[in-house]
Amino acid sequence: MTTVRREAFGRMPPEEGGGEVEKFVLQSDSVRVEILSFGCIITTLETKDRDGQFSDIVLGFDTLEGYTRKHPFFGAVVGRVANRIANGRFNLNGKEYQLFINNGPNSLHGGAKGFDKVLWSPEVLPNGVRFFRLSPDSEEGYPGDLKVWVTYTLSGRELAINYQAQTSKTTPISLTNHAYFNLAGQATFPILLQGSQDVYDHKISIEADSYLPVDDTKIPTGEVAAVQGTGFDLRQPVELGKHLQKFHLDGFDHNFCLHKGQDRRLVARVFHPPTGRTMEVHTTQPGIQFYTGNNLDGSLKGKGAATYPKHSAFCLETQNWPDAVNKPHFPNVLLHPGEEYNHTTWLVFNAA
Repeated sequence: MTTVRREAFGRMPPEEGGGEVEKFVLQSDSVRVEILSFGCIITTLETKDRDGQFSDIVLGFDTLEGYTRKHPFFGAVVGRVANRIANGRFNLNGKEYQLFINNGPNSLHGGAKGFDKVLWSPEVLPNGVRFFRLSPDSEEGYPGDLKVWVTYTLSGRELAINYQAQTSKTTPISLTNHAYFNLAGQATFPILLQGSQDVYDHKISIEADSYLPVDDTKIPTGEVAAVQGTGFDLRQPVELGKHLQKFHLDGFDHNFCLHKGQDRRLVARVFHPPTGRTMEVHTTQPGIQFYTGNNLDGSLKGKGAATYPKHSAFCLETQNWPDAVNKPHFPNVLLHPGEEYNHTTWLVFNAA
């Protein structure tokens, strides 16, 4: 049985239109999640450890002000196109489109004001909440009026996120949620004030035989490389800290190529031995970006005044492959009029 509650969370600044931001609290016996109508942001995600104790396992802020200021997409839905597009440019039907450049020479997560920085219209469901917005033609440089629905539903230990979209003109689209996880839980985050908390003790596995090597601006080179014999082979669980040391890696910020298929499949699993928490990721998407919070630097004040240093969280962003609009041999990222974009990701939480 899931309960759904809505409450006021704050108001947008006057220069942003001053609209009211609501918070939706979804609760089952084993999971409690809070989601904002601003950016469809997951602000809180509480799950049980092996002793049955709830703790918050995502990074974020206590107030709306934290989310309206610049931050690394904590908990937000990003789009129209998640991840990077090289030089913020692509060609469609003989026309070149130029997007906003916001990540070195590239466009990242939708541009200057992506889906993470706007108010969505909410609708309460029996076991969740559905958000809607219309992204107008040429918003952030993208073609077509795009209608988008993001639906969060909670059932027992499973949080499902469904993304649907329809367009009036052919457009690239790839949506994901950018939650930052630390399965140790918020109870231990005050330790972050000393900068000692990290995700090195997490054990992770990703069901991928190949990954995408990137250039120095994090754009895929176009090669689809086998993980076999490399530090990117995560098909068997590895302890993150030891694995990074062994392969002299500064962290991950790479797309892993998932086994083809439109059906739900298990693609990643994370286990935190000290608390017994596990998180499984299931999805219909062709890729998953594994990011280890390499750019966190302790400068942001998060929940309870905690600081979030480098490697204090990880992201598992289910999505299409980065820069697919410029790489014809990557999975199709284009949505045409009359078609529907429809993808779901499931997060399943357990304690052992």
